[in-house]
Amino acid sequence: MISAFGIASACGGKTATAAEAADVAADSIAAIAASAFDADSAYSYVERQLSFGNRVPGTDGHRACRQWLVDCLKSYGADTVIQQHASITAANGDRLPVCNILARFNTVSPTPRLLIAAHYDTRPWADNDPDESRRHDPIPGANDGGSGVAVALEIARHADKAAAIDILLVDAEDYGISDTDNDDTWCLGTQYWIEHQPYAIADKPIYGILLDMVGGTDAVFRREYFSNQNARNITDIVWREAAIQGLTGRFIPESGGAVTDDHIYLSRGGIPTTDIIECTNAATGSFNPRWHTHADNIEGIDRATLKAVGQVVLGVALRHHAITQ
Repeated sequence: MISAFGIASACGGKTATAAEAADVAADSIAAIAASAFDADSAYSYVERQLSFGNRVPGTDGHRACRQWLVDCLKSYGADTVIQQHASITAANGDRLPVCNILARFNTVSPTPRLLIAAHYDTRPWADNDPDESRRHDPIPGANDGGSGVAVALEIARHADKAAAIDILLVDAEDYGISDTDNDDTWCLGTQYWIEHQPYAIADKPIYGILLDMVGGTDAVFRREYFSNQNARNITDIVWREAAIQGLTGRFIPESGGAVTDDHIYLSRGGIPTTDIIECTNAATGSFNPRWHTHADNIEGIDRATLKAVGQVVLGVALRHHAITQ
């Protein structure tokens, strides 16, 4: 695997190590990121997604949410917004009309690019709900889906400050089968995307950050196993940025669990990607206790968590922009 910054020179930009990336105007960039990222704005994006109902592929709520996302990204000044439509067969035989959304900012610049990704679909079954009679109903997806999209949108709103970024909102991440060893039943939209990437070789982002379940109350984030294995440089950069911003209480500098998520496929597709995900909740030893239940609603969303994640990722984007000019 090519390191996150190691391929920058092939794209015509400056190479840098994680330490060099962190040393670029550290205090000023951290202050700008903390000031610019608006937790209330991000929270409102979660609320808006919930207003569409569940966002299971093929539903009216999913279609309406997709159009709103496209409109938002265009309004924030994306040079181009690509809607990648496909028909995919899920593991249970369901045929899904899916659409991945890619927004590209400042494509005129030859600067090496950063990818920020999240999934915007919601789980069609609340298979973890304590009420067995409701386990076949779709979840609201405030945290699982909604929070990552919300942080990505708020960063897109500041794309003029962190120019060379792509925002990828993938579909059909959460249609997987829990009681199987086949991890490929998950992340169907991303699997399709890496096989049909709309990039020339020199135009591909050099690394990525995946946002998944980043809005839970008092959430903390550890270095996810596959992120350490496949994208250690960008994982180092994210956790170092958190340390610069005084957020080691949120971004714990130790290894977390191994999670099957979109970052695995993005890394396989040539974009080393780290996963910011609440995967070691103190109360459960696993995911957020609202995970895959009907309690994954707005009451479980914490503005402070959105703020912590958002300002760290925005700080990474600003620092990336500064060192590659």
